[in-house]
Amino acid sequence: MTLPSRAWIPITAYAGTIAAGVGVFLLICTFGETLSAPPPEIGTTVGVGTSTGTGHALFHVLLALAAVIALGRVLGKAFTWIGQPAVIGEIVAGILLGPSLLGRISPEAMQFLLPKDAAGHLGIIAQLGAILYMFIVGLELNTGQVRSLARSVVAISFAGLIGPFIVGMALALWLYPRFSNSSVPFLSFSLFVGIAVAITAFPVLARILKERQLDATRVGVTALGAAALADVVAWCLLAVVVGVARESMDGALQTILWATLCVAGMLLILRPLVNRFVRLHENSSPTSPSTGTIAFVILGVFLVALTTEWIGVHALFGAFLFGALIPHESKLAKGVSLKLSDAVGVVLLPAFFAFTGLRTEIGLLQTTSDWITCAGIVSVAYAAKFGSALLASRCTGHGWRNSAAIGVMMTTHGLMELIVLNIGLDLGVISPTLFAMMVVMALVTTMMTAPLLRVLLPRDARIDIA
Repeated sequence: MTLPSRAWIPITAYAGTIAAGVGVFLLICTFGETLSAPPPEIGTTVGVGTSTGTGHALFHVLLALAAVIALGRVLGKAFTWIGQPAVIGEIVAGILLGPSLLGRISPEAMQFLLPKDAAGHLGIIAQLGAILYMFIVGLELNTGQVRSLARSVVAISFAGLIGPFIVGMALALWLYPRFSNSSVPFLSFSLFVGIAVAITAFPVLARILKERQLDATRVGVTALGAAALADVVAWCLLAVVVGVARESMDGALQTILWATLCVAGMLLILRPLVNRFVRLHENSSPTSPSTGTIAFVILGVFLVALTTEWIGVHALFGAFLFGALIPHESKLAKGVSLKLSDAVGVVLLPAFFAFTGLRTEIGLLQTTSDWITCAGIVSVAYAAKFGSALLASRCTGHGWRNSAAIGVMMTTHGLMELIVLNIGLDLGVISPTLFAMMVVMALVTTMMTAPLLRVLLPRDARIDIA
């Protein structure tokens, strides 16, 4: 079969164009080889798309995310089957892919999964996931119910923070000679241990209560409100601790002042503007939020988070406070939460667990003495947090059963504990061995929450709140 004579015209044109392009390409390359460029600047960092020691950083970040998401889903199902929240599986997945297991079995595989020069990129994704998740938690918080329980929330928050903080500092008297060194002042060390014992994992607690369908009950809202308030105060204390560690108390006190002004500005200025925006959306949009609306809300999250990060209080709480300003029953809150929850919970938040897992080496606990010390840390931390919250709950009118349930909820350390520990490790105040012990403490106390809540608040007694 022969082509019509006119059919050769476009074929010849295409072939000629390709040949001409190849010719120009070769000429450019030939001439380019004669050119020279200035040497690279000293201190130039490796970009996400450029090569690291073992390949492209983007490749390894995507590989690590795929691995932790896949393993996290499998372990999440397994932990759910035994009555634990799925988030425990995600945390354990990150630890197993780090030096605690994969690094011991095959260091080369762990290094290939995420080399050190690419870990920083995963850390940025991890922080972004935590910020957006905290925003969703604030978005779903019933602030009206929290206000109605203000007396109980404030008392539980205060007792659940101050008591464990003092106990943690006393615990440091035992830990400092064993797990620190002379280059770390005892004051810095003891303050970090106090914060680590006192803090509550507000985001993880929120996930546990949501999975247990306790997030809308009075006891659940009380615990969430107390945990949120305690963590805001804890972050201010952490600013002081970091200032002490860096020998900059003036900066720490300035951070607390700016944090107070920031919260006041959000309540007095930003909140009315947010309420007006919500009303406009309720009247003009009968369906779910548009892409433009979602973008506007996310912009607000980032700006407020940027502000709190700039003043020295973690960006997480700026995101949470902005979410809490939006009425949780509004169509805007429900629509934004629905659109963001899956992407954040499935893709972004597991990055934080992967990043922390890569820094945790359970193998550092080598002797019986190490494990006894770890058990002692877990026991003291749990008793201090549980006892303080239990007594405060009972003194503010809750029954013994629900007071105990609130005490159990407040002992959940999880995500916030990991953030504090990472900061302490970065500053050199906490040693890698103590870091591993504290990670175990965060896991154990978090894993105890769901089983104890099943005993204290069975489904048929869940409405018995007082």
